[in-house]
Amino acid sequence: MLHAGKQAWPELVGEKAEIAKEIIERENPSVRVRFIQQGKFRILDFRCNRVWVWTTDEHGSGFVVEVPRVG
Repeated sequence: MLHAGKQAWPELVGEKAEIAKEIIERENPSVRVRFIQQGKFRILDFRCNRVWVWTTDEHGSGFVVEVPRVG
């Protein structure tokens, strides 16, 4: 079951990753952002309290390259 709140952020593609993290966690306080570098493997379990943010680097200093979604 998904928690209430925003579930996807298409408007953040191209945004700096750290700014995207702040926006996501402000708009849906029940989730935490996890950065992952584009092309890297991620675990496949679904969590309604996590948002994967695909970036140009895994430390959050890059840019968002895919739509961040709860999962």
